[in-house]
Amino acid sequence: MTLLELFRAIRPYVRPYRWLVAVALVLTFLGSLTAQVNAWVLRYTVDSINGLVEAHQGVREGWRILAYVSAILVVKEVANVVIKFGQKFYGEKLRIFVSRDMAQLVVERILTYRLAFFSPGGNAPGVLQTRIDRGIESITRLVQNFFIEILPLFANSLVALAVMFHANFYVGLAGFCTIPVYFWVTRRQALRLAGSRRRIRALRERKSQGILGILESIPVIKSFLREDIEARKQMGLQVDLTSAQMSIRRVSFLYDGIKSFVEQIGVVCVIILTTYFVLQGRMSIGAIMFHIMLFGNVSAPIRQLHPLYDQMNDALIYSEGFFDILRDDADVEASGDYCPESVRGEFRISNVTFTYPGNARPTLHRVSMVIEPDKTTALVGLSGAGKSTLINLLDKFYTPDAGEITLDGVDLRAYDTSSLRRHIGLVLQKNHIFNGTVAENVLYGKPDASREEMVDAAKRSFLHDQIEALPNGYETSALALSGGQQQKIAIARIFLKDPPVIFLDEPTASLDAVATEQIKNSMDAIKRGRTVVIISHSISQIIDADCIYVMQEGRMVEHGPHEAIYREGGAYTDIFDAMARSLNIDKIAKTLE
Repeated sequence: MTLLELFRAIRPYVRPYRWLVAVALVLTFLGSLTAQVNAWVLRYTVDSINGLVEAHQGVREGWRILAYVSAILVVKEVANVVIKFGQKFYGEKLRIFVSRDMAQLVVERILTYRLAFFSPGGNAPGVLQTRIDRGIESITRLVQNFFIEILPLFANSLVALAVMFHANFYVGLAGFCTIPVYFWVTRRQALRLAGSRRRIRALRERKSQGILGILESIPVIKSFLREDIEARKQMGLQVDLTSAQMSIRRVSFLYDGIKSFVEQIGVVCVIILTTYFVLQGRMSIGAIMFHIMLFGNVSAPIRQLHPLYDQMNDALIYSEGFFDILRDDADVEASGDYCPESVRGEFRISNVTFTYPGNARPTLHRVSMVIEPDKTTALVGLSGAGKSTLINLLDKFYTPDAGEITLDGVDLRAYDTSSLRRHIGLVLQKNHIFNGTVAENVLYGKPDASREEMVDAAKRSFLHDQIEALPNGYETSALALSGGQQQKIAIARIFLKDPPVIFLDEPTASLDAVATEQIKNSMDAIKRGRTVVIISHSISQIIDADCIYVMQEGRMVEHGPHEAIYREGGAYTDIFDAMARSLNIDKIAKTLE
């Protein structure tokens, strides 16, 4: 991304605060004028004092000059204080407002993306967090510095250069000639560093994702005593990052030295020219100091751009990743226009093939099945058979590569996505619990529900008594609960939402035997009059289903009621017998006898 492209991308976020920009521009103009006062005052002072010395006059005759000069400098410094305060205050205000808007926009944008966008291969959580945080920080810092530092520096330089040309064309030309050479060197520096900066960005994203992975896997790392291995992985990233950073510093220091040399050549040229004109009688002695000081006003701002230029290059690099997130229109979740007030819940899946983003092999192969309304359909198969993938397609988290899925005779693609999901409840094997109270987490199923409705949902999921036993009741942090209690919160959300279609993906996997029985009884109640699709390794859940579909390696191999397909002696028989053996059914039966 070039600097011009970056400013074009930033412009929509700055436009609402045009009045702040206008104030900053006015203050910048005033500041650039006051910055030249010292040069004029120095010239006047040197020439006036030189005249008094040549006339053999002393302090008595020169006190008026000193008083006049002192008054001007004091007024100028007071004005500078006011101007710089305004520049910093309004620049910081602009940065904060733009940062707020960009942060909110990227969150709103991400929430519209389909699940494929968040695939671990390209947009893992740590990578996205680094891109967003670094992008907003570097971009908004550039906006702030543009009005507080960069714009005033350029304005000071241009005004000083104009004054030099006005005073003497040749001296002005000498000062001007150093600027394009300086910026050409700076441009070469940017081109040399672009690749290293991108490499640093990628390494920081990998480092952030690696740290996040460590935090999420601490129990596994410690149980296998793999702390040294994880530390070495991070050390490898740190070494690569250090190498890239040192490469940048080496190139930067080399080019900074070249730029300092160019600046000093400009100073020498100004001194030689002004001295020549003084010797010719075309300039006063004060004019030497005047032009040297003006050239300092031209070169010093450019010299101060060194650290700012690094920030600008960081903004150029990190803005690429940030704006890539905002521009990823291909990943916006597809949505149709069809918004039915109610659904029956009849799904028909015809020859569906699907491959996850980044995978080489399809997960589903020409799958066909019918999910009848007001009945319970079970999906059975070994891990990796494609059961959860099918649920993801039915909930429109992904769209099939080929084939068709219809709901009540209407292609799922035609449904408005928000409207569709209002009619669907989803309970996963591991449901996300938000950082908040139990009440806030249960109410996630229906934010406008009353207290009575929330308590009723908790009772139906056998959670109420356990929550009431806690010191803070429903105001207890949900993250402090056990895994089984958190799963009950997820089920309570479904009771509160009360949808006509329910997808259950191993809903009792993390519950103990008593809780599993309680939840089964609750689910038996909520299943009545609803379309239910359940994935489970629980014999009791499978046997109760009206129809069972058996999947193997992404293909549908058997279907029918429990008794019928069990008698076929195929894949389902093997799976069911394995479940029974794992439960030690023989000993259980003898015990019950």
